[in-house]
Parts: sequence; C-alpha cells; structure tokens
Amino acid sequence: MTISLGFSPCPNDTFIFDALVNGLIDKDPLEFTLALEDVQTLNEWAIAGKLDCTKISYGVLPLVQDNYRLLESGGALGTGVGPLLIARQPVPLEEIPHLRIAIPGKNTTAHLLFSMAFPDARKKEFLVFHDIEQAVLDGRADAGVIIHENRFTYAQKGLHKLIDLGEYWEQQLNCPIPLGGIVARKTLPAETIRQLDRLIAESIRFSWKQYPRLSDFIRKHAQEMSEEVMRQHINLYVNEYSQALGPNGHKAVEQLLVTYKKLQG
Repeated sequence: MTISLGFSPCPNDTFIFDALVNGLIDKDPLEFTLALEDVQTLNEWAIAGKLDCTKISYGVLPLVQDNYRLLESGGALGTGVGPLLIARQPVPLEEIPHLRIAIPGKNTTAHLLFSMAFPDARKKEFLVFHDIEQAVLDGRADAGVIIHENRFTYAQKGLHKLIDLGEYWEQQLNCPIPLGGIVARKTLPAETIRQLDRLIAESIRFSWKQYPRLSDFIRKHAQEMSEEVMRQHINLYVNEYSQALGPNGHKAVEQLLVTYKKLQG
C-alpha cells in the first residue's frame, strides 16, 4: 500500500521521518510518496484532504478533524518551545494591537497563540515563516511571530523579543504547548493507521540512536542552517511528546481545541 506523506523540511521533521522514508527500518507492506513543504502549505492541503498522512499545525486541527485522525507519535509539543513575538526595538505590550504583525500562516498554532494573547490585534500579514525576520528588519512589518530555527537567530540580527507566546500559553493553561501534530486520513484501514503510529515512533528511536550525528537527509533539507542550529532545533522540538502524546499531551490538545472555540466567539 502506498501512502502519500507530507512534512516540513525543518530538522525536527526530517529527523523524525528519516529512517521511515529512507528505508532504514522495515516499513513493509507500506510505501511512501513524499511531499516536503512549509507548514502553512501542509495546513492548506490538509483542509483540502490532499494527503493520506501529514504534519499539521495544531491550530488547523479543528478544521480537519472530520477527515483526519491525530496520531500519537511524530508531533511537536513541550514547554519553552513556543513562538516568539519580535521587533526591531522594544515595544510596550499595550501597543501591540496597533502594530502591523507578520504571522507564519493563518491556520498555524503561532497565529492561534498570538490571537489568544492579543485578541484585539487586526493588522496581520501572513507570510512563510522564514520570511518574517526579514520583513521586520525591512520595516514591512512592525513586529513578527517567529517559529522554528528563527528562535535561535533573531538576536544575532539585532531584533528584540517582545513576548514569548509559549510562556503566555503555559502560564494561562498550565500545560505543554501543542505546536504541530501528525494526522492520518480516517478512510485508511485502522491497522494501517496503527502501523503508521508504530513506524513513526520506531523512526524516532532510530534517529536518536545515531544522534548527535546528522544524516545527509537532514542536512540536505536544512538549507543554509549550521549544524549547531540544526541540533538546537532537534533538541527543542523532538522530545517525549514526539514519541507519544501521553496524558499531558492529550490535555494540551484538548486545551487548544477549547481555546480555538473561544476565539471563534
């Protein structure tokens, strides 16, 4: 059986899926066709039902629950891993609703967390995540919500953190931050979905056994990122919740769904 599989080229995703998609573990009888795209594209594809199994932002989960089932393994949750709001200069938090804010995609968890903290902000522009730092530096945005490896590079570029949106979530709800998860189409056979979960967990274990060595697959898709930043990225976003959601992970997902409903009014 051939499964269409989508995930991002970010080091945490390539680390998680490396062994699975490159034949380093036994995946019989499944085969995979790959789509490596930015998370907003994957979110849009999930809404359209394009792939059998895909990474999504948890922010889009409420929109795809009818067609997709959340898997236990492969996701990104945790503490101290949330998006940051940055700007060229320090800005009082009460002024943020009046600023032009660059956000990494409309259906991302980053947008949901920003909206939770600043529900009155209306001047939003949705960009691909790796364009946000430059948009702020160029003055095309007054501030921006950054995710992924940009957490490790913004200060080097002279940008200032205004608020850690993940810390805000943790303080308000006392649970991990659900950033991204893996979903499988509900029309797949139940045993296939269970096998996907097992294989992803096994793929993660394989990659940890090789770590801190970085495979060619991870390096190839990390673009111009240094190995140090790749490892920071993996260390931050691949953790026990990636292996299995567990009770705390499920609690975090439920809190996110409740928060989404509240923000929808």
